[in-house]
Amino acid sequence: MSGNRERKTHYKAEKKDEKEFRIEFRMQDFLNSDIDKLEGRNPVLEALKAGRTINKILIAKGDREGSIKQIVALAKEKGIIVQEVERVKLNNLSSTHAHQGVIAFVSAKEYVELEDILKIAEEKNEAPFIIILDDITDSYNLGSILRTANAVGAHGIVIPKRRAIGLTASVSKASAGAIEYVPVARVTNISQTIETLKKANIWVVGTDVTGEKPYYKNNLKGPIALVIGSEGEGIGKLVKEKCDFLVNIPMLGEISSLNAGVAAGIVMYEILRQRSK
Repeated sequence: MSGNRERKTHYKAEKKDEKEFRIEFRMQDFLNSDIDKLEGRNPVLEALKAGRTINKILIAKGDREGSIKQIVALAKEKGIIVQEVERVKLNNLSSTHAHQGVIAFVSAKEYVELEDILKIAEEKNEAPFIIILDDITDSYNLGSILRTANAVGAHGIVIPKRRAIGLTASVSKASAGAIEYVPVARVTNISQTIETLKKANIWVVGTDVTGEKPYYKNNLKGPIALVIGSEGEGIGKLVKEKCDFLVNIPMLGEISSLNAGVAAGIVMYEILRQRSK
C-alpha cells in the first residue's frame, strides 16, 4: 500500500510539472507571436511586467486572490481596463481551456502617442493629416480605414481606449498589412484630444448628416483632423460639438448611411485631392 501511495504521489508531481511546463510554454509562445489573446495567470502577469500593450483584461467574478490580485493592481497602475465577467464567458473565449480565471486581449501592434503622429508630419515637412475614430467597434471597418489612411498618406489614426475595437489580429488581417505602416494612438478622451489638436492649429472636421455642406464643397486643405463616427450612431454629441465644422456625404438612395470604412475613404480621398493641388 505504501508503494502505491508513493507511485501516486510521484505521478501527481509529474503531472504538476507537466502542467507548469505547458503554461510556461504557452506564455513564451504568446509573448513572441501576434496572437491577440493571452490566457492564464503567469502569461498575463509576465506580459504586464514586460510592458506589452494590453487592450483589456477579463477576470472571473469573485476571483481576487493570489496572482489575480497582483494582475489587477499592475493593470490599474498602467491604466489598462480590467473587467469582471462570469467564468462561463472566459470558458467560451478560451482557446487553451486553462485560462485560470484571466484572459488578456493584447495588441497586434504597439500603439504610439499623439505627439508621435504630429512629429511624423513635422519630419516630413507636411501639414498634419490625422484620422480620429469615435467608437468604431468593427474590426473590418478599422482595417479598411487603416488601409485607406496609408493610401492617402495620412500621418496617423486616433482611437479611444473604451467602447472601440483595438489593434487586434482580425484588424491586422483586414488592413492587408497597412497596420504596419499607419501609426495608431489610443487615447482616454477623444474630446480632450480634439482640444489638444486645436491648440496645435489643426482644423477638426466631423462627418455627419447635419453638416451644412457636402464634404467636397468645404476647404479641407492645410492641417486637418477628420472625425469618423460609428455606423448608425455616428459621432457622439460631445465630440460633434468639439469639431470646428461638420460636412455631409450626399445620399440619394433609400439607404441613409454608409459604413464607417466607406465614409472615411470618400472624405479622405477628397482631402488628398485638395492637398495635391
